Amino acid sequence: MRPGAVPASRTHAGPARAHWARLLTGPPHPRTLVVVGAIAADYVVVGAGAMGMAFTDALVDNADVHVALVDRRHAPGGHRLEAYPFVRLHQASAFYGVPSTRLGAGRLQELGPERGLHERATAPEICAYYGRVLTEKLLPSGQVDFYPACEWLGQGRFVSRVSGEEYDVGDARVVDGHYLAPSIPAETPPPFTVDGARVIPVNDLVDVEQAPSQYVVVGSGKTATDACVWLLGNGVDPDAISWVRPREPWMLNRAVVQPNPAIFLGMAADIMEVAAAADSIDELFLGLEARGVLLRIDPTVVPTMAKTPTLAQWELDQLRRIEHVVRLGHVHAVERGRMVLTDGTVPIATDALVVHCAASGLKYPPLVPIWTPQAITLQPIRTGFPCFGAALAGFVEATVESDEEKNRLCRPTPYSDTPLDWLEMQVIGGRSSAAFSKDPAIKAWAERTSLNPTHAPADFTDDVALAAVRDRLRTSMAPGRARMAELAGMA
Repeated sequence: MRPGAVPASRTHAGPARAHWARLLTGPPHPRTLVVVGAIAADYVVVGAGAMGMAFTDALVDNADVHVALVDRRHAPGGHRLEAYPFVRLHQASAFYGVPSTRLGAGRLQELGPERGLHERATAPEICAYYGRVLTEKLLPSGQVDFYPACEWLGQGRFVSRVSGEEYDVGDARVVDGHYLAPSIPAETPPPFTVDGARVIPVNDLVDVEQAPSQYVVVGSGKTATDACVWLLGNGVDPDAISWVRPREPWMLNRAVVQPNPAIFLGMAADIMEVAAAADSIDELFLGLEARGVLLRIDPTVVPTMAKTPTLAQWELDQLRRIEHVVRLGHVHAVERGRMVLTDGTVPIATDALVVHCAASGLKYPPLVPIWTPQAITLQPIRTGFPCFGAALAGFVEATVESDEEKNRLCRPTPYSDTPLDWLEMQVIGGRSSAAFSKDPAIKAWAERTSLNPTHAPADFTDDVALAAVRDRLRTSMAPGRARMAELAGMA
């Protein structure tokens, strides 16, 4: 419990459970007035997506507190509720979710092109998982109440988008789980004008009833790669696909980002060894490609984008079948029969179906301290693993007394967009990991949490391989990080 807080469970009359029941069964009589309900809670977590759920789960498992969990959507799961139907996690399921409840069974895939790699959950599996965590774990604990379909207004207040009823959480500590919420095509209009052309968000690909003569996929990131792989997997001729890639992306080889500490730390050792010897950022990235850590779609073009989602070799092979790639910058307008881009105009079929995959995705607001008097602002802590970072923040909030000490131990880490950003992310994330790992209690918690990519499962047996990569990493860590800091201008 935070200092001075009264456990809300001692005074809470259960308005959230009544609210949840009303959403399921309807109000007992027509409503004519907006009613403001006072809620006794120690924390209000704004956003029941991946980070909000991970924080809440870790917090209530380690402190006697009460949480009001608020989300504008109808259920927990965040943007996964609006995801395109064929999406899968780009990382292993083990890296995603909440610390108390594993997503999936921790299995290796036995069939298909990713045989031998860890399972990756589909969007329906992710949403069902969060529903179970809420209804079978968090709500029965008596420490959490959920307010779905509610909009956060600030100043301690939120309103139901369904009933219009307003709620006041008083001086409950605000946890912002929405600071880094991504923009996705299903909720973001195309960033270009449309005049007489057929344009759909990627979600609607599964509802196409009549095949066009040409598909035009707009976007360079994971969503666009998923769309292209899905089209090819459903028999679309690669010559019928035109792929607009404003930038070329670097991607992580999924085979080296696995919940196996010998594999994951081996990838980290590769990064440090290559970085220590690199004379430039491009040389570093090309060296990581040579080691099998990074992938690029076109081997003749040096990428300028480094958001680095994971990609499997079989997906890369499929993507390289698409030869009609448009590299004329961003799309400004799509008209019947042509596209207008930053650096030129290209013809398209008059019946072309333009697939919008060009939402910005990851957000890049300024890094802020996770703990401030105004709010706890959830951000990644260890590089690239937001669920682990949010869960870590929840554990630290529950177990460390002062905000100053919490911020010293848990430093926020950014997402990357460019190769330079990626270096900065690695340097900042490395410093963050070093900081929280110096605290024995936090280190012990992190080592038994499956969301942590360096966690060793109970059945892990390859101690010889793990010892070897730890030796490599121990030797290369300091010179690798120092060189990345120099290349990033952070020395």
